[in-house]
Amino acid sequence: MTSRIWREFGARGIHIGKERVRKLMKAYGLQARGKRKFKVTTNSNHALPVSPDLLERNFSAPEPNRVWTGDITYVQTDEGWLYLAVVIDLFSRQIVGFAMHERMMRQLVIDALRMAWFRRGPASGLIFHSDRGSQYASGDFQKQLKAFTMRGSMSRKGDCWDNAVTETLFGSLKVERLHGMRFAIRRAAKDEVMDWLQFYNHRRLHSKLGYLSTINFEKAKTNERKRLGEEGRKAA
Repeated sequence: MTSRIWREFGARGIHIGKERVRKLMKAYGLQARGKRKFKVTTNSNHALPVSPDLLERNFSAPEPNRVWTGDITYVQTDEGWLYLAVVIDLFSRQIVGFAMHERMMRQLVIDALRMAWFRRGPASGLIFHSDRGSQYASGDFQKQLKAFTMRGSMSRKGDCWDNAVTETLFGSLKVERLHGMRFAIRRAAKDEVMDWLQFYNHRRLHSKLGYLSTINFEKAKTNERKRLGEEGRKAA
């Protein structure tokens, strides 16, 4: 927590020592919120076909648009549940697609996948990994994967660690932004979630990405590949 706050200061041009940040946080009683247990949204008690686990907990990708992962979570409002489906690119942990609806249905995950496909235009053979929930195992979702020439991959039954990246994302959303908030209507919850998703992609610093945002990490890697390519052509 201290390291992320310290690096956030640096990213904003504020020069301050890490130990100074730690002391200030202690003096003002600031600390990271603890993670909470949340409602399970996966229903794998169905007779639908399931895909093999192609990742086996290898949550990395050599380039963008090679491996995506998706999942569903929920937000409580006074009007009822609001369900959120996301698609994450494992190369940069960027949220490339999402959808929200008052019902947890297969169209929710299809809409999130379609947003990701239209935004990124991936080549054939991309792996899409999810849990064994009925929404992802449904015939309609599987048809959409085939239409986009993607390969399906699913977690083992009852093992949340097989889809740990999305579990971590949802934990961050609820602990960092939604904790303690109460929404009278779903529209207010949608606005808050969308604001955080933008923050997550463009501004949130990720320790696994060298304390860069997902957007800046992809830009840095793209520029690095271009530079290496130019150097290779000059050397030839």
